[in-house]
Amino acid sequence: MEVLISDRVSQLLLDELARHGVPVAYKPGLARGELLELVPRARVLIVRSRTRVDREMLEAGARGRLRAVIRAGVGLDNIDLEAARALGVRVYNTPEAPVESVAELAIGLMIAAARRVVELNLYARQGKWVKGTGVELAGKNLLIAGLGRIGSRVAELARAFGMRTLAYDLPEVLKTRRSLAEPVEDLCNGLSQADFISIHLPLTPETRLLFNRETLKCTKPGAILVNTGRGHVVDPQALLEAIEEGRIAAAALDVLQEEPPTGGPELELLNHPRVIVTPHIGSQTREAQDRIALHAAKITLKVLGVEP
Repeated sequence: MEVLISDRVSQLLLDELARHGVPVAYKPGLARGELLELVPRARVLIVRSRTRVDREMLEAGARGRLRAVIRAGVGLDNIDLEAARALGVRVYNTPEAPVESVAELAIGLMIAAARRVVELNLYARQGKWVKGTGVELAGKNLLIAGLGRIGSRVAELARAFGMRTLAYDLPEVLKTRRSLAEPVEDLCNGLSQADFISIHLPLTPETRLLFNRETLKCTKPGAILVNTGRGHVVDPQALLEAIEEGRIAAAALDVLQEEPPTGGPELELLNHPRVIVTPHIGSQTREAQDRIALHAAKITLKVLGVEP
């Protein structure tokens, strides 16, 4: 085999590789022990977020034929990038493909939280006709934490709703994207102005638990927090406390530290009436999945030296 795929992917990816005659072993859900045995036989390993590509996995592959790992998606949290560099295994992802889908979900979650859609839908299903009052997006301040591809698209969409957009990110990022949002170099300052907070930061040592007890104390009372970035950027206990104390009016989370949660504050957040939780569906649209498939196929063909 040339390609080993260890997670579920769009049929379009399989069809595209088959069209070019690339031998593929499609093994979604394979046990780790079996995967360790198979990975040295492949030149390319394609994964999503489920497969943990750690040093052990990379060393097993590098002892054999493995030359590249392709993450069909954006986040690289499940891949040991340092080990990959040391072993000469190239790592790729498909960052452009899910931009529109994740950005639209972020805006949708803002509206859902602002208008209490999930909470009031549950009341209606119970026969309770509760006309709860929400807030509009128009005229509100939106702090975008992470002005990368997705954060930039959220800024564009938010402007169409008449929102004032602020952005917190690295100074070099803010400098190149001033036309999209007002730069905020101090997170606490940005949080103190924000009616809505939309998180799109990657997980790094600097961003891990960036939204914690101290930073969440800076939030403007009644703010709504949306996270479609990475679960470990937010301290779930601190967020739960902020909601229960009324400093955060509501939260909408597409990502958690543990998916699905089995206990602790994240399980409490899942069951909180003012929290919306979706099961990491940011890129789960037909359009995004097709773009991811085609991009992953293109990278695979290039790695293998196959003419597209």
